[in-house]
Amino acid sequence: MNPQRPDHLTRIPFNRAVMMGREQAYMADAIARSHISGDGHYTKLVHRRLEEITGGRKALLTTSCTHALEMTALLLDLAPGDEVIMPSFTFVSTANAFVLRGARPVFVDIRPDTLNIDEHLIEAAITARTRAIVVVHYAGVACDMDPILAVARKHGIVVIEDNAHGLFGAYKGRPLGSLGTFATQSFHETKNFMCGEGGALIVNDERYAERAEIIREKGTDRTRFFRGLVDKYTWVEPGSSYLPSDLLAAFLYAQLEAADEIQSTRRAIWDAYQAGLADWSRRFAVAQPIVPAQCAPAYALYYLLLPSRADRDALIEFLRKRRIAVVFHYVPLHGSEFGARLGYRRDDFPLSQSCSDRLVRLPMYNDMTEGDRDRVVSTVTSFEPSRTSALA
Repeated sequence: MNPQRPDHLTRIPFNRAVMMGREQAYMADAIARSHISGDGHYTKLVHRRLEEITGGRKALLTTSCTHALEMTALLLDLAPGDEVIMPSFTFVSTANAFVLRGARPVFVDIRPDTLNIDEHLIEAAITARTRAIVVVHYAGVACDMDPILAVARKHGIVVIEDNAHGLFGAYKGRPLGSLGTFATQSFHETKNFMCGEGGALIVNDERYAERAEIIREKGTDRTRFFRGLVDKYTWVEPGSSYLPSDLLAAFLYAQLEAADEIQSTRRAIWDAYQAGLADWSRRFAVAQPIVPAQCAPAYALYYLLLPSRADRDALIEFLRKRRIAVVFHYVPLHGSEFGARLGYRRDDFPLSQSCSDRLVRLPMYNDMTEGDRDRVVSTVTSFEPSRTSALA
């Protein structure tokens, strides 16, 4: 903070990358070990830690959550004509991973409370070509997994958890990341735990474990070679280079070591927003996040749903002028340019479109001060929706 600048003029960023203490020391140690490519000392430590957190059978670090999703498409041998059910209200990677294999994303609408996929709409979207259901635990709040898993079992379909927001979240006491056949994680710098760019694939069905290692290692059995199970390694099937540097794993391991501190900080921010904005939200019909009783959130982000798009845009501009950075997301995939090429229309999924038009995300990062948090609350509550004079 610039001591000569009044506090109310200091910019509050939407997000910032924060080191928690041992990142540089662990990266230096990785260099000293003379192994900074993939699957080094720190990668193995992270694998074990992720398996402990999620309860997953095998964790494999990847270069991004996008690449972890691509690995699931390869593991399922998806081909042109196959279909994958998913919400339209999600990041583009959720669909791209399967489109790259020629599969068609089959979108369904979301629930009005959690903004997660509406479990009641999934079965009607299933056809003879359906190969998988991708659930996105939006904002780190679990989808209603029991009915989704029941429908999947009934039709012999794999469930994939896009758990980019959900590490340390839970559903009925079960960790997110342990519920589907596969789960994918993100360690992008906007997430609770980050290494700049990174991800992980969690494999919960042992039948896919060895193939996952092969696909991740450029389609070779190199991992088996390093274990001494074969005398040389060779090309086994199509794959790619999905391994991140052990330097990134070292950075990430330090972040995971600070999990209690990170989650406690983010919960305090989330709780302060929820309590501090409650009266204002009721007064102006602004929706706050809803967490069902069976869910333990991961505190990945905090959002508000304004009464209209005009109100949302006005709030963003109001906060920008007061040096508070906020963002909105997502543009629903069905209403995108590529969605139109797939045959979808903008009005196909009205809840997804409405939420996209009205949603704003508030600042949240791992060293956010109480003063900045309280300033966000006081500034937001000084805005009156539907009164454009508030911009003055």
